[in-house]
Amino acid sequence: MAVDTSRPAAKAAGAMSARGRGRGGERNPGRIRRALGTHWYAWSMVAPVVIVIGVIIGYPLARGAYLSFTDANEANVERNIGVNHIPATYKFVGLDNYKAILTDSVFWDRLGWTVVWTVTCVALSFTLGLALANMLNRKIKGRAIYRTALVLPWAVPAFVSVFTWRLLFNERSGLFNKLLEGGGFDGISWLNDPTWAKVSVIAVNVWLGVPFMLVATLGGLQSIPAELYEAAEMDGAGPWQRFRNITLPGLRSVSSTVVLLSAIWTFNMFPVIFLLTRGGPGDATEILVTYAYRLSFVISPRDYASSAAWGVVILLLLALFAVGYRRALRKQGDSW
Repeated sequence: MAVDTSRPAAKAAGAMSARGRGRGGERNPGRIRRALGTHWYAWSMVAPVVIVIGVIIGYPLARGAYLSFTDANEANVERNIGVNHIPATYKFVGLDNYKAILTDSVFWDRLGWTVVWTVTCVALSFTLGLALANMLNRKIKGRAIYRTALVLPWAVPAFVSVFTWRLLFNERSGLFNKLLEGGGFDGISWLNDPTWAKVSVIAVNVWLGVPFMLVATLGGLQSIPAELYEAAEMDGAGPWQRFRNITLPGLRSVSSTVVLLSAIWTFNMFPVIFLLTRGGPGDATEILVTYAYRLSFVISPRDYASSAAWGVVILLLLALFAVGYRRALRKQGDSW
């Protein structure tokens, strides 16, 4: 009678395989477990910061996203009046707030001006910062004094700078109109004319943004080896050829980062617009973030749901821009 030995052999092989997998699992733990075991000290140092950021940023962000799907306003939110507690009565409305935003011409008008404002400010700030950095990268007398003077606007609080510029732009007693009248020209309504108001807010924001671009690009210029310029000069390359073939490629990693950061900051640059013109005259200089603020804190009744929806839309626009910008850099060969 034949004995079937295949089943015991299969069971033994299965048991050995299971033990092998177990030993292999012990020897090769998961990626997260391995990272925690290797870098536990770093994780323990980072954990408090992550928790604080999650509480300060994560909760308001989640709360705002939730309110954007409701009809919450000043009249139906939870509130206390004296000793009386009034519970919230707002309701879930789904995507109605987002539909209202995307079908409203107000959003597209604000978005168009916000894009123009951002592109113009970033382009001018980067160009002026790069030009000044090239000048200060050379050995000139008093270079330290020039660097300090050019970085000074960055050190002054933004609201102080904006209030100072507001005094300079004053139609009656401002320095700029005094200079124009002294030269025989008529004064300009800097902050009361829609076109000049846009020019004014761009000028102030560029003045505030140039120091950041200057410091960043100056550091990038100093990291480019001087031997490259010497070799190019020996080969007969002119100043423009050296700038185009050595300086610009050498600054690519720095410039890509500062342009992205500056674009995000400028897109949400609330202080300059609000403190200088408050979005006026009319709504000529109002950008997306100032309009969201107006909905939540100025217009009565305060529309918290619509303001939150505007905030979420702004966040999504910036996220899409960052992703697209990163993909464009990868296509150019950058690993950022």
